[in-house]
Amino acid sequence: MKYTIKENQLDYETYYNLRESVGWNNWSKVQAQKALKKSYYSIVIYDNENAIGMGRVVGDGIYFTIVDIVVRPEYQGKKIGTAIINSILNYIERNMYDGSRVSVQLLAEAGKEQFYIKQGFKLVPHQYCGPALRKIIYKK
Repeated sequence: MKYTIKENQLDYETYYNLRESVGWNNWSKVQAQKALKKSYYSIVIYDNENAIGMGRVVGDGIYFTIVDIVVRPEYQGKKIGTAIINSILNYIERNMYDGSRVSVQLLAEAGKEQFYIKQGFKLVPHQYCGPALRKIIYKK
């Protein structure tokens, strides 16, 4: 199969639908639209006109966090996720300054850790860092 890749064109509807396809809760529309605009890089992979996968990264030039890696269930196991991760990492590397280094991290869905380990990521805690911590704040 031949897929089409679009960079830095992730819109809310595509974002919403892909997250929904894997059973993830969606953020509010306003919140998601603002977050999408602040992405350092995003990628969407299409099969014809059908968005089948996405990923994005946020960061400040030193620290980067990969978020929203989604591949529609019927396309999983076909190297789509690998293509998304590779595109993100290649984009970060191409835009690094000479002599610089960066830290790239992500939070994996439970059971998906091995996929990221195969992509070169290390589990935390690791020799260079402590455990990952997260807090979610809700406002009604």
